Amino acid sequence: MTFAGSPERVEARLVPEAGYELDTFAISGLPRRLSPALLRALARAGAAPVECVRILRARRPDVVLGAGGFVAGPMVLAARTQRVPAALTEADARLGLANRLAAPFAGRVFLAYDIPVRRGPKYRVVGRPIPARSRPVPRMEARAGFGLPRDGPVLGVFGALAGAHALNEAAVAAFGLEGPAVLHLAGERDVEALRARVSRPDYVLLSSTDEFGAALSAVDLALSRAGGTVWELAAVGVPAVLAPYPHATGDHQWLNAQHFVRAGGAVAVRDPSEAASLARELLADPERLEEMRAAMLAAARPDAAERIAEELIELAAARR
Repeated sequence: MTFAGSPERVEARLVPEAGYELDTFAISGLPRRLSPALLRALARAGAAPVECVRILRARRPDVVLGAGGFVAGPMVLAARTQRVPAALTEADARLGLANRLAAPFAGRVFLAYDIPVRRGPKYRVVGRPIPARSRPVPRMEARAGFGLPRDGPVLGVFGALAGAHALNEAAVAAFGLEGPAVLHLAGERDVEALRARVSRPDYVLLSSTDEFGAALSAVDLALSRAGGTVWELAAVGVPAVLAPYPHATGDHQWLNAQHFVRAGGAVAVRDPSEAASLARELLADPERLEEMRAAMLAAARPDAAERIAEELIELAAARR
């Protein structure tokens, strides 16, 4: 297995670190306004499929999987021209622009959520694959690893990798001085500024962790955005108060959240300060938390990666 992507994005670091080979080609997202940057992006987009054909001819893959975003489109198009079966994954409850453009060239489109206008023989609703580091561990082991109390409720606060500023601010304002034990993964941007506002030992403030499964296993309730983390919460059975990122394209985080709200495992609010207040109420209601936990586990799709892999093998075998 090899990867392809942009030399300017995070895959240029993460893929080699994980021990895989990476082929790169010039590509960038399309700005939504007319500008010199848009013209440069269009020029790159026009040239990218040619570069992708070069990569495919060198690698000779049996199947191509596009993980969404502007990097995937040119490779899936190139695969079509080379008669290599290709598939796409969509992580959100709204098909992104790049996937909408690439979908006609894909033999399969793996959806995290049921999208009513995206049904038919090529679409599969499989959930979102979760990394091995997000698998659950025993609770007491998880709490000990983060220096959290063995007993009593623990709130987890999880934003994006860079941090969710409004969510960080709301959590520290509500719980920095008093309240339940907290495990707060604040992201790199805000963590140092927040430290001065936390004054109790059972409020554990970190930028991030490589042991996210342990972080999830340590908490009774999560206060979180509604990106890919929601599937990791579900796999561990963590009830959630979701405060979706308000500027997500097409409001897709709000749509993501509604899937788990309908399932009964989460509540969603627009205002992060309201989310903090609601989290306090839920932590005082263990019976409801247990019901939400069961609902999250029922909504989880822990086999998403396996299902995608099986279908990719079928696509590759059909070509032979």
